[in-house]
Amino acid sequence: MKDALDSWLDAERERLAVWLPVFMIAGVLGYYGLRTEPSGWLGVAILAPAVAVAVWVPGVRWLFGPLAAAVLGFTAAQFATARAPPVEVDLPTHATIVTGTIQAVEVLPEGRRITIQPAWLDGAAEPLRRSLRVRLQKKDDSELDTGDSVRIRALVRPPPAPSYPGAWDLQRDDYYAGLGGSGYGLGKAERTAQAVPSGLMRFIQRLREIITRRVVAVIPGAAGAVSATLLTGASMAIPEADHQAFRDSGLAHLLAVAGLHIGIVMGFALALSRFGFALSERASLFWPTKKLSAICALAAGGAYMVLTGMHVPIIRSFVMACLFTAALMADRRPFSLRGLGLAATVLMLISPQQVPDVSFQMSFSAVLALISGYEALRPWLRRLHGKSWPRRFGSHLVALALTSALAGSASAPFGAYHFGRVQIYFVLANMIAVPLTAMWVMPAGLIALFLMPLHLEALALVPMGWGAQAIVWVARTTAALPNAMVIVPHIPAWGLCLFSVGLAWLGLWRTRRRLAGIVLMVAGLASPLADRPPDILVSADARLIAVRTPEGAFLQQVSGGSKFTRDAWAQYWAAGSFQMIPDDGTGVLSCQPDVCLLRPYADRPGAMLVRGALHPVGCGAVSVVVSAEPARGLCPKPWPRLVDRFTVWRFGSAAIWLDKDGARVLTDRAERGDRPWVQPLPKPKRAPRPVVPRSGGGGAPAVSLPPAAVDTEVSSVEAK
Repeated sequence: MKDALDSWLDAERERLAVWLPVFMIAGVLGYYGLRTEPSGWLGVAILAPAVAVAVWVPGVRWLFGPLAAAVLGFTAAQFATARAPPVEVDLPTHATIVTGTIQAVEVLPEGRRITIQPAWLDGAAEPLRRSLRVRLQKKDDSELDTGDSVRIRALVRPPPAPSYPGAWDLQRDDYYAGLGGSGYGLGKAERTAQAVPSGLMRFIQRLREIITRRVVAVIPGAAGAVSATLLTGASMAIPEADHQAFRDSGLAHLLAVAGLHIGIVMGFALALSRFGFALSERASLFWPTKKLSAICALAAGGAYMVLTGMHVPIIRSFVMACLFTAALMADRRPFSLRGLGLAATVLMLISPQQVPDVSFQMSFSAVLALISGYEALRPWLRRLHGKSWPRRFGSHLVALALTSALAGSASAPFGAYHFGRVQIYFVLANMIAVPLTAMWVMPAGLIALFLMPLHLEALALVPMGWGAQAIVWVARTTAALPNAMVIVPHIPAWGLCLFSVGLAWLGLWRTRRRLAGIVLMVAGLASPLADRPPDILVSADARLIAVRTPEGAFLQQVSGGSKFTRDAWAQYWAAGSFQMIPDDGTGVLSCQPDVCLLRPYADRPGAMLVRGALHPVGCGAVSVVVSAEPARGLCPKPWPRLVDRFTVWRFGSAAIWLDKDGARVLTDRAERGDRPWVQPLPKPKRAPRPVVPRSGGGGAPAVSLPPAAVDTEVSSVEAK
């Protein structure tokens, strides 16, 4: 057994190093999985001795090398958190006057959105530590550019909490993005001063806005928004219906500027520079034109990366492009798993908070599948090559289909985890849209950028618009096909980790033992069968309460309930749509005008949804009471578990499981813990007196609680 293991390790020795970024990813995810913030010195204290032992003690390098990589990822995440400014906790709950400098202007399908930094509220002496994002009114046509000073009356709120415990954490995203709050304008924005933006990045942001305006001025509609996205990376102007069509057809990656786009840019620059060098006899004979052209292409790729916003996929692509150029300069193989691992390591050191993000996961999984897949299939692909045109065309067609299949299949589970959807016809759509993008749309767009200083960009933008319109047509047509998009059950986090380990095992090893990764991948995909979603969900403002039953998903929605939260719940439960909770009826959901009894399991206690005056006679038969209004004291002692408006006000959204031994309640704050990006606990400003509940009318009971009672009840819920 030991000899077989040693033989396998000898055969895979060259691949051991590429596993270090995998352990680094595990360290980053381990940091974000904590419920409390670790001591600032913890990562460094473990990292230094782990690295020393891994370097100086070869006998245990197999153990301390992965440990050092994991701790390095953990420490990088700690430093990223320490660099970010603290959250804003004193945003006003009323309308306020916001003044400051515009950091960015984004075009939306309907209106615009500005980011202000630094920002002052109501003439405060000190600016906020973070930026504010304000959506302008549709009718607001004020002339606004990056660098201008602005004054606007707005209603701003801190970043929203997750839609349910374990959902995507928008507060964490905004924490690392430096965003302190967002809102909408209540009046027209007033430009108080016009100025050229200071700083390189603000100048580039203004350049992006100018390019976007000139593109959409020539190319109207969705095609213009798509064209602007390909050139500047700003996709907010694309109509939501077309955004959805791109997602359902499997073409959303075309709107996320990444490897395909920077590859086209660098290929165009490479061909142009080689042609330019070929015009000179001296350069052709005496200069290393191939390597010089690669450097020119790299410079063009870097400029494109900066112009499109320097987000995760394109940074990863540019790092790999740098490695590609270095390999050409050294006459080495340009594409390798080592290059992918180095790109992942650099990105995690710079921005480790991107690891839980869908773009990081889908991007690296797709590239891993492409590199390892083509490496394994290279002997079969070589048989397709030939000198005749039919064989060449057939080999290119197979390569295009294989590329779409490998990248799409590897990244689909990550998309299903985050979005709850799987695209069926993504290979067909990509076989049409990708060549259009690579050979028509992007080259025309690059020519338009060169012509913009001469104000002749329309010569190239008009053909670019034709190609972009064709891509939009492909997305719409594919999305309209029967069953183009399938709603799938939510993959639990542990199932996604299992699939990821299996994908890494299959892609990183070289011998036949790597096929064991397929077993892990299948187990990860089957994990929804072993996962039980909650039976009841309550939003953070209690305006939405949803119930999952064998007869379907039911929803109670109070005026002002969040559509975003409702859609997130439907995706989580793979429900498609909700039915409204009826005012009467029997069965699993037995309702009266004032109360609903939920009994999805015959052998378990049920739940009670209060919608009016609570009837004490029903309290003893349930394990939890759910109410959109304060409801403590409405049941006689011993009280069942309670999740009401005060519960979610203090502890965020709640998920409830109806178990045999009672209700199990998980709040958002219990799930996320006390982390720097989590808003602190709200504190009651006064101690209201208890109010006797009023009956009748199907409305919610009017109940007030003293703060001590609230703290006691919600603490018991969180502990449960």
